[in-house]
Amino acid sequence: MNSRRAFALIAAGAALGIGLVAVLATLYTDYGRPRFAAVDVTSVEWGRSFELFDHHGKRRTLDDFRGKVVLLFFGFTHCPDMCPTTLALLGEAMRELGTDAAQVQGLFVTVDPKRDTSEVLAHYLPAFHPSFLGLRGNEEITARTAKEFKIFFQAQPPDAQGAYSVDHCVHVFVFDRSGRLRLLMRPDSGLDSMVRDLRLLLKEGRT
Repeated sequence: MNSRRAFALIAAGAALGIGLVAVLATLYTDYGRPRFAAVDVTSVEWGRSFELFDHHGKRRTLDDFRGKVVLLFFGFTHCPDMCPTTLALLGEAMRELGTDAAQVQGLFVTVDPKRDTSEVLAHYLPAFHPSFLGLRGNEEITARTAKEFKIFFQAQPPDAQGAYSVDHCVHVFVFDRSGRLRLLMRPDSGLDSMVRDLRLLLKEGRT
């Protein structure tokens, strides 16, 4: 075998090896541990449960939504910007998922139970997506839930008309079908990234 032919065979073998590595890397990303755009918090020991009432007055826990991917967002209905913007984005993600949206549940936990009654939440949430549920508790339960999810919220002093704002976390907490907290999504991550991550979680639960 001359040196030119030997070099050609070595080069072809190297190219084949590189191609195989690339294919395996793709398979690992798609079928092994997914590479999420959102922050992967799979191993955390918090954010495991809640006990609240939905806007229909029904007691709800995380177990009620087993089998679905859950999107949990804390906010308040008088929020002028981040809350409606984030809920609108979540609603758009649901529409992008098409028929898979039936396997995803959006939940909105109010950090302003004084103003956000069940009636207010029932009017507010369906405007973003008909399947979304508003969740609430009294002030003590709200504080306990916030502590479980390690979020901060604080009402600001009211103005002369009694109106006030509430500072709060803007992350979306994402649970897999088994009820395990998996991701923290930021609203500014974009629709495409959000939908892709949701599809990856939905794919995990399929047999």
